[in-house]
Amino acid sequence: MPTAVIQRKWHTTAEVAEMLGYGLSKTKMLVLTGEIRSVKDGGNRRILPRWVDEYIERRAREAEAGWSA
Repeated sequence: MPTAVIQRKWHTTAEVAEMLGYGLSKTKMLVLTGEIRSVKDGGNRRILPRWVDEYIERRAREAEAGWSA
């Protein structure tokens, strides 16, 4: 019988920092300023995987726009 792989539905700020290769302080600042969307869950912030993807895609578009300017 195959083993089921459970995929996480959302991430902590620390997990997102590690995924992006950023420090925790920078990631928290991105969350606080709304650059990366998040939801408050109790005393913690949670970030959906698609919100991380949106941030990355937006940064890539900004970089590409800067190259063509």
